[in-house]
Amino acid sequence: MSRDLIEIIEMAYPTLSKGQKKLSDYILSHYDKAAYMTASKLGSEVGVSESTVVRYAIELGYGGYPEFHAALRETLRMRLTAVQRMEVTGDRISEEKILDEVLTSDAERIRKTLEDVDRAAFERAVEALLSARRIYTIGMRSSSALVDFLSYYLSLVFDDVRRVRTTSGSEVFEQLMRIDGRDVLIAVSFPRYSTRIVSAVDYAKQAGAKVISITDSVASPIASGTFATLTAKSDMVSFGDSLVAPLSVINAIIVAIGKKKKDEVAKTLSRLETVWEEYNVYNKGPEDRSRSKE
Repeated sequence: MSRDLIEIIEMAYPTLSKGQKKLSDYILSHYDKAAYMTASKLGSEVGVSESTVVRYAIELGYGGYPEFHAALRETLRMRLTAVQRMEVTGDRISEEKILDEVLTSDAERIRKTLEDVDRAAFERAVEALLSARRIYTIGMRSSSALVDFLSYYLSLVFDDVRRVRTTSGSEVFEQLMRIDGRDVLIAVSFPRYSTRIVSAVDYAKQAGAKVISITDSVASPIASGTFATLTAKSDMVSFGDSLVAPLSVINAIIVAIGKKKKDEVAKTLSRLETVWEEYNVYNKGPEDRSRSKE
């Protein structure tokens, strides 16, 4: 469904039964709590039967409670403020087991990403990058770290990789002004989605460029009509999102390109090693430290 669950509930509200309206009132006021409830728990909290909850989900156009619950979780990701995220996380994760629970949750996100990612889209993305004249990359806020990592390694392989900076709306389009059908734009965005990224993707598509989107869902606003969409699970850890799964997808892209262009990458790294050695870029251990004291 293109509208989020809150909008769907608000539109359907006048036609709902008394019990369904009670459910609606609770969800509209406490969707951050309802998103982690079973049908039985939600019914008990509101004072209706579990079967009423299931019928309510179907009345709103979902196939059943699991589909409704998934939509509720997606709405939660889209709408929560940073403060609300911290409150929700405080309820879900015990202070004594933060490390265990966060790392276990991250491992589960990678497992789910591996199950769901479109392998054909992954291959298309790699081939598009290999044949591109220019490669543009764009991402904002927490996604910026992912895009910086990707751009750094792509620049070791390709001659023309352009990291699109997003300090202002007009600046984005100025940097994309010459993009066309010979180019590729890699856009990375996760909830809450940046309007600048969405606009940049639309601009690139209209210019005929191949757009590779790395995002959380095929329903993401940067996924529609793109050349290849690679989905990765991202969920709230606290006021930020966990980005380990999308980073793994990006790492897979880098590895795949490295294998395809093995000889060129080896030559580039060999030249870089000479430069790093000449200018003492990397510390080599105790010997280097002793020299620095002389």
